[in-house]
Amino acid sequence: METGAYLDRIGFTEPVKPDAHTLHGLQIAHLQNVPFENLDIGLKRPIRLDEGSLWEKIIVNKRGGFCYELNGLFAGLLRRIGFEVTYLNARVFNGAGELGIEFDHLALLVQVPGESERFLADVGFGDSFSEPLKFEERGEQVQALRAYRLEEIQNGFVVWQRNYDGSWERQYFFDLIPRRFPDDYEAGCLYHQTSPKSSFTRGSIISRATPNGRVSLEDGWLILTENGQRTERPLKDRDEYHALLKQYFDITLPKE
Repeated sequence: METGAYLDRIGFTEPVKPDAHTLHGLQIAHLQNVPFENLDIGLKRPIRLDEGSLWEKIIVNKRGGFCYELNGLFAGLLRRIGFEVTYLNARVFNGAGELGIEFDHLALLVQVPGESERFLADVGFGDSFSEPLKFEERGEQVQALRAYRLEEIQNGFVVWQRNYDGSWERQYFFDLIPRRFPDDYEAGCLYHQTSPKSSFTRGSIISRATPNGRVSLEDGWLILTENGQRTERPLKDRDEYHALLKQYFDITLPKE
């Protein structure tokens, strides 16, 4: 892994060292420059989790990915800079409040070397916390117009998000057992590429954070959020989809 090329990809220009300030800046830059997306699943392209494949897709070809890809590669960057990183087994809550499969999501516990403070870092969940969360903090952690909190429950923790309307919702559960990447996540990655029960096989999404909100192309809709205000409009056709894919994400895919 070549650190300079990675930092260029995410547009991070500050000096890097293994401290909290750098970690916060790296997560924000990553979310604003590398999209969360599942486009390869719709294209029937297999997703490989070895570092070489992730590097080629995300850094060289300037694509995005989903949690295993984005957090998997991000962990490598953090370790190269000098952070201590633990891979976490996370499980996402669905609309009915049910948890997904084991290794449903990859999140990261990051520690600054020589210090006791730890952070939950995540560049692969999509629309969620833009800055790492202080792991030992149990109160609200306000980020712009939203807030987050970590609830300790039996056998693990739950990430809660306060939405723009003031309501709270659970995002995902995780435990603190150290895991191996990519080995422990291969089955989950295959499930999300192939199972009809996975949201990633049932729809198409590409999304990235912006300084004041988010831009997404999801199942034939353009969705823009700015300062908590969300607008949606349907796309006219596939040509417009490809044009917006280039405009907002600088990605060109083969046309059907």
